[in-house]
Amino acid sequence: MRRVSDRAEAFTDSVIRRMTRISDEYGAINLSQGFPDFDPPREILDALEKVVYAGPHQYSITFGAKNLRDALARKHEKTVGRQVDPETEVLVTCGSTEAMICAMMSICNPGDKVMVFSPFYENYGADAILAGAEPIYIPLVPPDYGFDIRLVEQGFREGAKAIIICNPSNPCGKVFLQEELEAIGALAVAYDAFVVTDEVYEYLVYPPYTHTCMASLPGMYEHTITCNSLSKTYSITGWRLGYLIGPAEIVEAAKKIHDFLTVGAAAPLQEAAVTALQLPDSYYEELRALYTRKREYMLTGLDRIGLKHNIPQGTYFVLVDIREFLELPQFAGYTDLEFCEWMIREIGVAAVPGSSFFHEEVNHLIRLHFARSEDTLREALKRLEKLAALIR
Repeated sequence: MRRVSDRAEAFTDSVIRRMTRISDEYGAINLSQGFPDFDPPREILDALEKVVYAGPHQYSITFGAKNLRDALARKHEKTVGRQVDPETEVLVTCGSTEAMICAMMSICNPGDKVMVFSPFYENYGADAILAGAEPIYIPLVPPDYGFDIRLVEQGFREGAKAIIICNPSNPCGKVFLQEELEAIGALAVAYDAFVVTDEVYEYLVYPPYTHTCMASLPGMYEHTITCNSLSKTYSITGWRLGYLIGPAEIVEAAKKIHDFLTVGAAAPLQEAAVTALQLPDSYYEELRALYTRKREYMLTGLDRIGLKHNIPQGTYFVLVDIREFLELPQFAGYTDLEFCEWMIREIGVAAVPGSSFFHEEVNHLIRLHFARSEDTLREALKRLEKLAALIR
């Protein structure tokens, strides 16, 4: 008798999180898993301090504390330009990771097809498998990571139930243009399908690009399931607070799945997080300015030491081309994963192999992130100079 399910054997553990474990083992600078090494806003920490003593410390309402759902509904209303019912259209989840699997399991039956842009955040493929769906991969073509809308229409024509869009996109930093989203949305409406969006980097968009929420486009609210989280916007990735917003029928289904997956997100953290959603608009402007400076510092540093890279339009990730290194005799036969493991041991910087993000055979890219203090980035770039010296 086989002891492990076919489903569990259909995908690996997260390569991103694996790189963090190896990084910790060797004491490397972790530019693999995308979380900051600086504190959240003081207002949120002060709110959490009060909650520690005042509570709540017991279960919240399964689908999210009412004051948090109210705050999330108000936030989303500003984005989509319509009323959002916090009782029927909002679900608080344990991170956007759970929001995404709840969305997938709410709309997919075994055998359904779901389109995924490649490169993609590694959870999407696993989510499709867990939901019993078959992923159809649509390539994003460098250097700007555009796509052929005809392939999207072909996917819908073949019966795809939904398309997943990460906007801005992890790992390549693409920001989908409004006209691109309108073209996808028109097809979703025509084929009565869904667009499932991952918008966790919505505020990390660099000029001249702007973020467009798919659900805000005409006719798209009823066809869009928006997955998001507080993790990246407020530097609280360890709090695991995400949410899903969409049509009441879909959210009702997602609530049932969420209830039996996790019961609910941590009640004290939900209470403190309400404060985050009350921060003024100036906070988001300062956040964008902060990451714009970090992006400039990182890209300028990579240019200075001679490492080739893309230019992210959003997020805090950058893809670095390692082809020149893999052509060196000492790396003959190396995969990008083996190269990343070597980097951790010998250079002291952790990256993620690009192959974990691509459906296509891609072995020449690694992903770094710059959600770090300037001191950390300075040291990381200093260590990467030892890497660049190999090809000089």
